Formats: sequence, C-alpha cells, structure tokens
Amino acid sequence: MAVLPLDATAGQSPARPAARPVRPPRRRPRAASLLPPLAVLLALLLIGAAQGARPHPFGDHLARVAGGSGASAPALRMSGGAVEAYDAEGTRWRHAREGRRALAVLPAAGHAFALWSDGLVTDTERRTAAAVRWHRAVPDAAPWLRTPGAHGGAGVLQPLDPAARMLAVVTPHRIAAYRTADGDLRWVLPARAGCAFAPASTARRGAALLIAQPCAGDDTAWTEQIVAVDDLGGIAPDRTPLGNELPEPGPGRVGKALASHR
Repeated sequence: MAVLPLDATAGQSPARPAARPVRPPRRRPRAASLLPPLAVLLALLLIGAAQGARPHPFGDHLARVAGGSGASAPALRMSGGAVEAYDAEGTRWRHAREGRRALAVLPAAGHAFALWSDGLVTDTERRTAAAVRWHRAVPDAAPWLRTPGAHGGAGVLQPLDPAARMLAVVTPHRIAAYRTADGDLRWVLPARAGCAFAPASTARRGAALLIAQPCAGDDTAWTEQIVAVDDLGGIAPDRTPLGNELPEPGPGRVGKALASHR
C-alpha cells in the first residue's frame, strides 16, 4: 500500500460532520379539522332556539307584571279576550290564548278558573300566575258557545262547595264535576232524554246547586225539570257516592300523584 506524503493530502477538504435530522415544520390546524366541533355547537344552538320558539301547550301566554306585591289574592276580570288579575297597584298578570277568547271567569281561593271560546276550561294559580294548573276540554261545548242560547257562557262554571274544591261545568247535555286540586274528573250527570240543562238558570239552597233542566213537551212534571247536585253528584235518596278526596299513599299502595300542568 502506498503512503502519501503530508503535502499530498493538504489540498483535500476535511471530513464534514454528520448532518442533523431535519424536523418537519409544524402544521397549523386546518379549518377542516374545526368543522366537527363547530357543527356540534351550531346544532346545540339550533336545538335551544327551537325549544325556545316551540309554541306553548294550548296556546297559553302568561304575562306577569314585575313589581306586583303578591301579598293578597287579586281580583279577576276579562279584558281583550284574556283573563287579567289586578289590585290597587294595577294589573298583576294576564293569561291569553292564541286565537281564543275568555268567555267567563270564576275566582276562588287560590284558583282562577276560566271558560274559553273553544270549550276549554283552565285553572291558573291566582296569586302569582305561576302556572296554568290544568286544561280540560268540554265535549260539544265549542259549537254551543257560539249560539245565542249559550248567553256567553253564563253559569257554565259553578263551584260545588265554599272552598271550591269541586268545580261543576254545566252544558246542555251534561254536568261534569272536576276536583280542582288536579283537574280530575269525578262524576258526570247527563241530561234526561228530551231535556237540556240551562246553565244560566241556577239557584243555591244550602249546599245544593239547583239547575234548570227544561224538557220538550208539556207532559213533563216541573219537579223533573230541576236537578239538584252537590260536590258528590246528583242528590238522590240512598246514593252511594265515590268521594272526592285525594288518595293517600299507604303500605303497599301507590297514591295517585297530582296531575302535571297541562
């Protein structure tokens, strides 16, 4: 092997150090990678907006006036097709329904009962209008309420006891009684064949509500053209009413809960 002299290698360049690995540049997150989270957020916003825009059940609109003391039960009136509660300070709350008019209103302790033009009966919490407790549709009432014979719904809503624990809804074909605590239908009394109840013609005698039931023809005794009812139903000898108390839970028994706001 030939050995080169030192001056023969002087012109050669020295050995280069090993090259360092080149790291790839950091990639900024692309807009496409942000689309799934944005889509989820947008969907949540749309769902929330849809829920907020969802119409209220039965078209209810409750408007409470800020600053009302709420110290006592307000009086009730009908104004512009709605039910209003008011006191010396002014209007406390207003209950309206889309496309419907309030025809009659009945105040009671803790309750504001109303009859509407579509035959619906409602119970609103009277002091603060915290909620509409229940809605009950009266069969065949809407067409009848549009007739002159309905007298604008006069006498349709009748309390059956001083505390208004039971409410009678009187229409020509039937009397329906509801427990006001939850709107539960407790009993129904149909009119006699060939007769019809007259809600606008009623009277009270003690605990009894007397309701006129005029009949077609002249062969019906006048005693059969008046019906007496109380909170338990039609007053008759030896009747066996079911009672109207709220059921109480007991051992091995599940009590019936109050109906939700409907």
